[in-house]
Amino acid sequence: MLDTSRKRYRIRIIAPAYPAFNIYSYTASRTTALGPICVATSVNEMEKWDVEVIDENNLRRYGPAGIPTGADHELLQSQRPADVAGFYGGLTSTIPRLYEIARFYKTKGVVTIAGGQHFCKENIEEALASGVDYVVIGEGEETIKELLWSLEGKQKISEVKGIAYLDNDQVVFTPSREPLKDFDNLPLPDFSLVRYAKIKLYPVERIRACGMNCEFCTVKGKPRKSSPERLLERISFLLETKDARHFFIVDDLFGQERDETIRFCNMLRDYQKNTERRLDMTVQIRLDKAKDTELLSAMRQAGISTVAIGFESPIEEELKAMNKCLKPEDMLSLVKIYRKFGFLIHGMFIFGYPVKEGISFSMSAKERLKRLKRFIKKARLDTIQVLLPVPLPGTELRERLNAQNRIYSVRDVGWEYYDGNFPVFEPDKPMTAEDTQYAIRKMMGKFYQFKYMFMIGLNIFFFPSIVFFLHDIKAGWRIWYRSWRNSLVRFGGWITFKNWTSKFEEGNFSEKLKSARLQLKK
Repeated sequence: MLDTSRKRYRIRIIAPAYPAFNIYSYTASRTTALGPICVATSVNEMEKWDVEVIDENNLRRYGPAGIPTGADHELLQSQRPADVAGFYGGLTSTIPRLYEIARFYKTKGVVTIAGGQHFCKENIEEALASGVDYVVIGEGEETIKELLWSLEGKQKISEVKGIAYLDNDQVVFTPSREPLKDFDNLPLPDFSLVRYAKIKLYPVERIRACGMNCEFCTVKGKPRKSSPERLLERISFLLETKDARHFFIVDDLFGQERDETIRFCNMLRDYQKNTERRLDMTVQIRLDKAKDTELLSAMRQAGISTVAIGFESPIEEELKAMNKCLKPEDMLSLVKIYRKFGFLIHGMFIFGYPVKEGISFSMSAKERLKRLKRFIKKARLDTIQVLLPVPLPGTELRERLNAQNRIYSVRDVGWEYYDGNFPVFEPDKPMTAEDTQYAIRKMMGKFYQFKYMFMIGLNIFFFPSIVFFLHDIKAGWRIWYRSWRNSLVRFGGWITFKNWTSKFEEGNFSEKLKSARLQLKK
């Protein structure tokens, strides 16, 4: 309980730092997670409460950096003491850092609360034994307010729905909370609550949940939405208050609720025309939405320039294991449609996905890599991301691999390695864990190369060639810009990948992997 004599309280909500430099670090330093901001905004409406968000991956504006990573919480607590510390557990790889900070705040007498996708039922007890007082299960906007009221003594802890805590060393689960449905009733996310961050890419959302039911994904359920008007209001508010120009619509599947999505695109198109401001939008979308040319046309007119597509694999047996309803032979024809509409395409792949029992399929890492290279080349993707499958807590994939006794113990290969860059389970034969990690490193190293530094200069040299497109200057600009932009991004990707490789070689993951494999065989 909190000191009820206090006139005001402070809650500090923290997004923990990545365990080490990785391929996400550059982007993370220019954006932030939306979940902590939504929760913080909800608290900000409460009487007697001050709230701030600390994103440890984005401390570029005078942020008190810790050693070797994250923020200096000792300094933060001395400058602005928090009564409650909240922790964002949306990324499993950041969980060890989350527990580290939670233990620090607990030693200072601060109440600690954690929430996010990592905290499914199997990890609740672990969290409560690692410095966390209360775990919020599910969405936090309403739960956090009731929990803070209870800490003020205004209601009983047991009456707060959707939380878990310890009572006499026993884990208590309160009744579950219904998922939020009326998103239009929520306040606009207040990005000014994020201290020290320089944000260039702003996350916004309209739809939560996804009905595609992919085996490896934690985002499930019937889609729940806010209105197109509310999403446009979020974007316009950020443009007017932050001069924001770059947005990432974080919906897991852009294009759900098709007619409303098209209506939103048309509204966004008109808004940009009226304000004379051009916005840049990135979305995640299914490959088969290429068949809906009306939707694609509306997206382009709305300023959606980049689509992130989960191709996952060009191998049919792997796609079936993932519950993906696509065939490899259809993929190339569909991706050509996105290119025809002028979208920049970011392709996301999972290398070496484990097939389900009963399926007769065997392929070496070398052959899988060969097929992946061939597909990426034919698809002419602008950027790629190739990761290993991750059996995240709460997924069907983890249940399946656990039943087969294939997951390396978290004691040997900790949560910090659950970012897709490290093998964390025994792969399908004839592959080994070392094979799979080597393959993705080779694929990323092939795509992002030093040579693109020279291509940047060549593209600048050939800029005057746009004059040959005077009959269609927009088409000429798109062709030149795509080539220049991709050279710049691929050279930047080479720098990032080189740094990651250097950090990997300095670490001791290889030894951990050997130990984990020995333990698995016992």
